[in-house]
Amino acid sequence: MTQRSLPVPDGLDGMRLDQAVSRLFGLSRTAAASLVEAGDALVDGYPRPKSDKVSAGSWLEVTLPVPASAAPAVVAEPVTGLTIVYSDDDIVVVDKPVGVAAHPSPGWTGPTVVGGLAAMGQNVATSGAAERQGIVHRLDVGTTGLMVVAKSELAYSVLKRAFKEREVDKRYHAVVQGHLDPLRGTIDAPIDRHPTADYKYAVMTSGKPSVTHYDTLEAFRSASLVDVKLETGRTHQIRVHFSALRHPCVGDLTYGADPTLAARLKLTRQWLHARELGFLHPQTHDEVRFVSDYPDDLKYALDVLQDAS
Repeated sequence: MTQRSLPVPDGLDGMRLDQAVSRLFGLSRTAAASLVEAGDALVDGYPRPKSDKVSAGSWLEVTLPVPASAAPAVVAEPVTGLTIVYSDDDIVVVDKPVGVAAHPSPGWTGPTVVGGLAAMGQNVATSGAAERQGIVHRLDVGTTGLMVVAKSELAYSVLKRAFKEREVDKRYHAVVQGHLDPLRGTIDAPIDRHPTADYKYAVMTSGKPSVTHYDTLEAFRSASLVDVKLETGRTHQIRVHFSALRHPCVGDLTYGADPTLAARLKLTRQWLHARELGFLHPQTHDEVRFVSDYPDDLKYALDVLQDAS
């Protein structure tokens, strides 16, 4: 996918949002309307109905699908360790193992959640770009835990909007180096691409608003187990925010973690797990909530830290 941000030009002042997106990005009116309805067009940071009128100077952020010729195909392939936590006609909730991407992308040749679901015979929504159909949010390849994937078109539209409007309760557990001060707090710092490393992100004044709430659950001699609630969902948000506080996730060498500690804990990736996921079911509107246990590598590292303390 491609993300584009630009101000609404004077010539489009007062135009419907879907029509403005169509004009600006050369999309058909139908494609532009679908994109807006999916929550992939934000006006001043918020999703709007497609019939809303835009104002000159408002900031428009649009997530465009990868052209079909550039999009990797979804291959139905069993994924070791990928388990289904819950499934019905509208959604499927999975527990994602380490080393698995949410969906195919250029340069990634490893297993994916959508490929694993296809191998299990799970049909997902057709909304979204071909390689990420049904995907309403993602986890990093090196992050384990809960993901919800839309199976019906209704679920895709409702969940996509719920994530955009911050109505989904996403809770992570992380082990970070050192002891946080204060033990409970909020990190409110904008995130953008790293100025020199394409594969990283950083706290930047030019970045998008990013808010992370945390609460220390247990303090060890050299690290802390924290409960993290995301208000926003930027790429690498938790990893970037704690690194900026000089308390990177243990094992996260990309963002400045101590390699000696990582080796002692036998960690080859960041200690970060999508522990809990809660939202209103798109069909019944009842609240549903799911919890995931730590995988073996994170359990081992935690046990070593607890024994040493």
